[in-house]
Amino acid sequence: MTPEREAKITRVLNHRQSGLVVVMENVHDPHNISAVMRTCDAVGVQDVFVLTTKIARHKRFGKTSSASAAGWLSIHQYEDTAECMAAVRKCCDKVYATHLGVESHSLYDLKLTERVALVFGNEHSGVTEECLEYCDGNFIIPQVGMVQSLNISVACAITLYEAMRQRLNAGYYDGNPRLPESEWKGLAEGWGMYDSEKLKRPV
Repeated sequence: MTPEREAKITRVLNHRQSGLVVVMENVHDPHNISAVMRTCDAVGVQDVFVLTTKIARHKRFGKTSSASAAGWLSIHQYEDTAECMAAVRKCCDKVYATHLGVESHSLYDLKLTERVALVFGNEHSGVTEECLEYCDGNFIIPQVGMVQSLNISVACAITLYEAMRQRLNAGYYDGNPRLPESEWKGLAEGWGMYDSEKLKRPV
């Protein structure tokens, strides 16, 4: 591994965000999943939960668009909603779903500097009622067009970049590691930094 490669891995790890995760529930199209994963990688989201209760479990993700991003993320697959949400709750205090309900809030009203999970549902039917029961609230992305609908990968990108904007303003991307040391080192080893002398996580 070249020094440049090591420096890049260190820089990426130091910008990975703790307490910001994405949940995709019954997202059917592997290309949508891959596009979401690319956005997660771009903004520093490390943990992605893929929940499949009404569709077949994904054996692999789409080869086009951004499949390579999956190799840099921690992908957690579940087929049971309760198990999935219990795992999500271990790393997040709030869970918000993209859902147009009576008490839905604007994306821009959410405090995304907190430890939050963001749930995105099926391309056609959205987030299931079962999953909504585990959520603390719903949010929508403000729109003024005729269609009032966005592709899931677009909706996720808008949402995550709003989270990034808030976290940038709060200093969460200042280069100081946000991940726990054990996770930071585990990822570094998994990404090819095997030399223990080079696994010194910055303070």
